[in-house]
Amino acid sequence: MTQPPSQQPPQGGFGSPQEPPQGTPQPPPQAPQGAPQPPPPAPQGAPQPPPPGPPQAQPGYGYPQAPGEQPGYGYPQAPGPYSQQPGPYGAQPGPYGQPAQPGPYIQPGPYTQPGAYGQPTQPGGYGYPQQQYPGAPVPGGSGTGGPFKGKPAVVIGAALAALLVVGGGIFFATSGDDEEKPVAKPSTGPADPSASPTVDEGDGNGDGREVDDDLNAGRKAGEAKVLWLTTNDIDLPRNGADVHGPWIVGDTIVKGMYRSLTGYSVADGKQKWTLALPADLCAAPGNPTTDGKIVIGVENGTTDKADCSDLQMVDLNTGKAGWKKSITKNGTWDLMSDIGLAISGDTVTVGRTGNSNAYRVSDGKELFGKPAGTCQPFAFAGGPKLIAATSCRTDDVNNPQHQVQEIDPATGKPKWTYKPQRGWEIDKVYSVSPLVVSLTQREEKKWTILAIKENGTLRSQLVGDKEDKFAVDCGNDFSIFGENLEGCTGIAADANSFYMATEDDTSGSSRTNKVVAFDLNTGKPKWKSKAPAGRVVKPLRMEGGNVLLYVEATYDKGGAIATLAPTGGAPAVVLQHPASTTRIESSFFTSKIAYAGGRSFIVSGRVSASNDKEEKSQKTMMAFGK
Repeated sequence: MTQPPSQQPPQGGFGSPQEPPQGTPQPPPQAPQGAPQPPPPAPQGAPQPPPPGPPQAQPGYGYPQAPGEQPGYGYPQAPGPYSQQPGPYGAQPGPYGQPAQPGPYIQPGPYTQPGAYGQPTQPGGYGYPQQQYPGAPVPGGSGTGGPFKGKPAVVIGAALAALLVVGGGIFFATSGDDEEKPVAKPSTGPADPSASPTVDEGDGNGDGREVDDDLNAGRKAGEAKVLWLTTNDIDLPRNGADVHGPWIVGDTIVKGMYRSLTGYSVADGKQKWTLALPADLCAAPGNPTTDGKIVIGVENGTTDKADCSDLQMVDLNTGKAGWKKSITKNGTWDLMSDIGLAISGDTVTVGRTGNSNAYRVSDGKELFGKPAGTCQPFAFAGGPKLIAATSCRTDDVNNPQHQVQEIDPATGKPKWTYKPQRGWEIDKVYSVSPLVVSLTQREEKKWTILAIKENGTLRSQLVGDKEDKFAVDCGNDFSIFGENLEGCTGIAADANSFYMATEDDTSGSSRTNKVVAFDLNTGKPKWKSKAPAGRVVKPLRMEGGNVLLYVEATYDKGGAIATLAPTGGAPAVVLQHPASTTRIESSFFTSKIAYAGGRSFIVSGRVSASNDKEEKSQKTMMAFGK
């Protein structure tokens, strides 16, 4: 594929950020002859579909304005903080810990609009699809961590609904297990982070019996050893708590939850240190600095009116707290916005709606703040480079203008700016180097992925095959009115290729999927690799030039860590988890997978239970090794 002459995405294809010449009339899309027609109106007296979503924002920058306040920056008006959806919070996974599966998908055609007649059913209850109606809003709203850009007042813990416009239609990928967070935070008293966690080296029931070989009693030749298993030891609020991390620093694995940050030995799971926090841990970056320091967000109080505005630096090697700062928020939407943190070099950025700041991780010195001008950064992605997503002032909230910039971590000065077609919004950064960015278009419910060159010009737009639907998992990084570009899995990238998992295929007797490799120079698929029969694989990152995969456990087979060559082929298992502990491995709710030093770690992404006894028996981490 030849490169377009400008920075604009290439012409043609579905979901391409294109705009016709100025002044060209825009007729509505017409269905091809023979295409399915909308169903007739419901007979009189029949149940009517619910009313459309919340009203659109006021003109200007896109946010409703308080008296004397300047307009916002091109975002739609979000539903208020009390517009919660019904349903239990912290739904439990299905059999053997697997998420409830969504209902059958309706294959969309080129002219099928999401929310109308080609919308796939979303999971509801215990895996049963919710009833859809013509013109229904896309379930899940317009979450900050998903493809529908916006600011909902619902926190979705484990679900990601994504739209992908590829090769002839609009495709969705859904991971299930929608959760919601109530506005009021029940107070059940502070946690006791000073207590040592239960390290279960016994039968996996959390009683801490010192019987080293019980978990490995059924281990077969060639299978990894269960190194340790921990259960929850923190008294949590009624609705449980999300887990932040894990981060692996040397011989320590660290995770944060509720009002503590704790480090454990990677070798035996024993607690090495714990840091009590004065209030709820509410934000964390995807990676620490190279010397193991991190800056986390902590709520500025323990009441329902507290917000995420305190920064705390922590040395993950020792658990020692460093500097602490409070962010000054200005304006209605800044006050309501949660923060998104990202670290690049010795700089931590604080992104939020209509404002941004950056501090030196080592000493807390402020490096830069909100820049002058009509374009403002609202979120960042860190790592080897610092990438900013910015929103520019527009005269039409339904037609926003976003930009992607590489920022100097020391000064905040843009090194270059890429300006996508107006109407497309920066959703996620899948890879910083090479730069691969997810964009969405809310009005038409479209999703596209762009690769951008080192100089900020367009490299390619990814276009997949018509039959493939992709599953990018951005976990539980959703927050109320917050911005976070990091944290997605199911993807990996090297200098020339981008690897993405497809949605699970449930048409056979068992779930399975595949990995598709895209050429970053052309945007076209290079090859596809099927998961082992009856298994599901998820790319984690690159490892030694290969794609590192997690092979999910099934009811009778242990999970595994595998690699996939950049040229394709079959996955090669490097660490096979024992089949005898697959019930435990599958029981982790919204699990996070880490791999380092020949060891694999499964960490629960959320801890929640119906009573205190069950809460204390929840398994939180499990480690495998040779």
